[in-house]
Amino acid sequence: MTSVFLDKSVSLPISINRFDKGPYFDFYHQKGNTYGVYADRYFPISVGNNVESSYWSLRRKAVMYDVPEKPIQIEGPQAPEYLDKIFSRKISDMKVGRGKYAIACYEDGGIFIDGVFFRLEENKFWYVQPDGHLQTWLKAHQENYNVKISDPNSRVIQIQGPISKDIIIQLTNGSIDDNFKYYHSGYFKIANQSVYISRTGWTSELGFEIYTLGSDTNYKKIWDTINEIGKPMGMIFDGLESMDIRRIEAGILDNNTDFDQSMNPYDAGLGSLVDLSKDDFIGKKALEAFEKKNEKKLYGITSEKPIVHRSNVYLTQTQKVGYLSACTWSPTLNKFVGYVRFDHANNWKEHEVKVENVNGNLLECEIVDLPFYDKEKLIPKGLDKNIP
Repeated sequence: MTSVFLDKSVSLPISINRFDKGPYFDFYHQKGNTYGVYADRYFPISVGNNVESSYWSLRRKAVMYDVPEKPIQIEGPQAPEYLDKIFSRKISDMKVGRGKYAIACYEDGGIFIDGVFFRLEENKFWYVQPDGHLQTWLKAHQENYNVKISDPNSRVIQIQGPISKDIIIQLTNGSIDDNFKYYHSGYFKIANQSVYISRTGWTSELGFEIYTLGSDTNYKKIWDTINEIGKPMGMIFDGLESMDIRRIEAGILDNNTDFDQSMNPYDAGLGSLVDLSKDDFIGKKALEAFEKKNEKKLYGITSEKPIVHRSNVYLTQTQKVGYLSACTWSPTLNKFVGYVRFDHANNWKEHEVKVENVNGNLLECEIVDLPFYDKEKLIPKGLDKNIP
């Protein structure tokens, strides 16, 4: 089924001088790799591996990924209250050494960006952003707040999969142990140099992210040490193709692809990230009007037959009601799965829909809630160890 994962025939060459290729690039680059650009950074999509084999490595052992997500640093005596104004979820109540998923909205309630916060110190935060112009947005709303907004030039390596904990324990000489829970984070040492590590990732497998500290990091030493410990334990390196399958299965959304400013958090199923009880924040007034609507624009879809990215979705033979923002073959579920972005909010699970297939014919598909399995996040929490 690997032909459904990446159509390399539509790849385009892009000048390497325009974007940031990153400090790890030369350690894995080879002719035939396929790259994308995200947050103005290159990232490997395909490195020549069999995609389904890499997927099962992710589900059964561990995979290392060089990911393009970009931390932005917000610090200063008023940082907590400033971030409470910008983001729809309360940030000031975070503990040092913890992470929290949060979104920011426009004044009209449309979603601007999503990402994960880490509280490094009492008045020092990192927000790990996806694609988007977060730094510009933060500075535009800085007003008279006593905060400093900067780019710490951190790069991110993810180690994801059920044996990732064993790898990270060895990498940190036991400094990380079973007490390091889901969304915990902190400073640790790998190869005698400081890094910031979190128990998070973009796969909903048990996993960790290793954040470097800019020019203070010896990237070759980090890379070699991870491989020296991880490879003998079964870890492989891969591009984001295998990660993308798992993130879709897990219901993890991609900013500006699966949702954008035309959708409010309730449309996207992210209403739990809105705290209307806290003081005023950007978009609060608009979001209050959407709160009690039990309808969404974004749903999951399943099909026994192939479905294709950007295919149209129909309620009748001629009435188009949405399109697929993402889709993939799911080796775990043994079927095709994807996300539907409907043109308007509704309880779409009550309707029967059809999706265009590769030949332009219409397929009967099932609309479901996300994620497709592990709805309680027991796998990344380490509570479900039933490896397929």
